[in-house]
Amino acid sequence: MDYFEKPREACGLFGIYGHPEAARLSYFGMYALQHRGQESAGIAVARENNIVEHKGMGLVPDVFDVTHLEHLEGESAIGHVRYSTTGSSILSNAQPFVVHHRKKAYAIAHNGNLVNAHHLKKELEETGSIFQTTMDSEIFLHYFVKSLNYGFEGALKETASRLKGAYSFVMLTSQGEVVGIKDPYGFRPLCLGKLNGHYILASETCALDLVQAEFVRELDPGEIVIIDADGIRSIKTPALENRAFCIFEFIYFARPDSTIYGKNVYLTRKAHGRRLAQEAPAEADLVMPFPDSGTYAALGYSEASGIPFEMAMIRNHYVGRTFIQPTQSMRDFGVRIKLNPVKQLLKGKDIIIVEDSIIRGTTVKTRVKALRNLGVKRIHMRVSGPPHRFPCHYGIDFSTRGELIAAQMTVEKLKDFLNLDSLHYLSLEGLLSSTGIEHPEDNFCKACFDGCYPVSFDEDLSKDCLEKT
Repeated sequence: MDYFEKPREACGLFGIYGHPEAARLSYFGMYALQHRGQESAGIAVARENNIVEHKGMGLVPDVFDVTHLEHLEGESAIGHVRYSTTGSSILSNAQPFVVHHRKKAYAIAHNGNLVNAHHLKKELEETGSIFQTTMDSEIFLHYFVKSLNYGFEGALKETASRLKGAYSFVMLTSQGEVVGIKDPYGFRPLCLGKLNGHYILASETCALDLVQAEFVRELDPGEIVIIDADGIRSIKTPALENRAFCIFEFIYFARPDSTIYGKNVYLTRKAHGRRLAQEAPAEADLVMPFPDSGTYAALGYSEASGIPFEMAMIRNHYVGRTFIQPTQSMRDFGVRIKLNPVKQLLKGKDIIIVEDSIIRGTTVKTRVKALRNLGVKRIHMRVSGPPHRFPCHYGIDFSTRGELIAAQMTVEKLKDFLNLDSLHYLSLEGLLSSTGIEHPEDNFCKACFDGCYPVSFDEDLSKDCLEKT
């Protein structure tokens, strides 16, 4: 299935302070961020020195209805959509996660992955902490309440200093304060917006656009922002020389209408496609994507090569994540239900397919076979990123090299396995330079491509870079 073939990210975050329709705005913000997580959704609001929440498994419109939103009265709220990378896909692990401590309540929502979670959890349990979930996110609140003797701001700084890995947090207190926290490397996106004087935090600018909020800025790596009745204040932790923004946000994760790291995602993906056309030209009748993953890079490839762009595969937008499974005699139905070819465009043609990634290869292989059966003459595939050869430990769901087909085969062998006439990936240098960001080698995490991990997580993987294959 296509849903399981593509990489999946940890989650999407939304928070708003002091607005009379905080829960409803959070709902719409989460709707805009649905692409970042489809397993569960939740909203927590501050009300009468307490926190009220509703969360459930499934998509945002499945979890919430008008009655739920009316019950979530309050002027400060945080929302979360989740895909699990640490912790099982069960309701108890849905976020925001709420705790009560000394007549106050705190809610947390997290995007990313803590690489020292096992060590921290063991340390906490040895000092008496009892965990309610299997999420690494819960660790934050345990350390936070233990550090409140430093004061509210001091507890935030002390807790953040203990965490290693990729994290963006939004936090809500029962007094209505909303907090945003970003790790020192800046792995995951988190931005600040404003709606009629009310501050908003969101994973991506597309959520601000939907609620008609003004984009203010992105949070800096290592920054903590606190929003309360006195306005907004920022706490800066010591800056690191290099940053490690996840470059896969540009390739796949972020919505194309979002602006991240100062660059529009749609235009950046087109730039990747243009560079790909320069690095790996081919003669063909048309350039096509498998919607929606390679669409914008395919537009750039077509623009640079002069080869016509065609939407030769039509996507069924009404297919949910689950449907009645086909029988063995209908084994190709799972692929056909989602995408259907325009046969008259394809028969007898030489085509270039532009994809953003090949992770496990199973879906690509099935689709190439279907195109061959339609009578396509030659099939060239171009991928708008380098081969994924190394696992991610910062919040993407390929955590072992065994899951990555490019780690098991050379590009030439993979070409034959997929039954392609040619296969080329965008070079790492081409990917970095086409972002248009100055000194990109010092600003991005690219560990899934080159094996160089910005934050060590295990002794044998922290020695500089892994051997390349």
